[in-house]
Amino acid sequence: MIELAPRSASPIARFGGQPIAIAAAALVIVVVGVTSITLWRAYTGSAPETERVAATRQLQARAAQASEQLVEKTKGLEATQQESIDQLQVVQDQLLTVRRLLAAQQADNKKLSEQVGTLTEAIDGLRQSFASTQASEPAAAPAPRTRSAKAKPRSNRSANRSRAKARG
Repeated sequence: MIELAPRSASPIARFGGQPIAIAAAALVIVVVGVTSITLWRAYTGSAPETERVAATRQLQARAAQASEQLVEKTKGLEATQQESIDQLQVVQDQLLTVRRLLAAQQADNKKLSEQVGTLTEAIDGLRQSFASTQASEPAAAPAPRTRSAKAKPRSNRSANRSRAKARG
């Protein structure tokens, strides 16, 4: 058969008669532990809770600063975009003006081209009428001839000689 161990042999049973002593010992251990942690924190000067709070505040400050920078950059981009839109509108207005001037110039060129065509036709008509009037004039009437350039000096020379002989 199985032998049962007596109740007094278990370790819990040994302390069973003095529960106050066990509770007092546990309390002393807890107090010593808390005191040692407190002294360690005071001696090293670090407290995780305050470090966490400080780190959280730094993160909040950095986030606020980044947010402000983003707002400033966004405002700068908006201003730049507005300037670009204004410049584009000015260029569009100038392009429209140039188109209008070009259309007016083309109309003037067309008008001048038509006028040149009309003048060309009128000149051709005048040429034809002049040619027809020359053809209808009598060809029998020759124009009187004038002396040639070589004939004049000979006559002048002979006249000069005659004068010279008469004088002297």
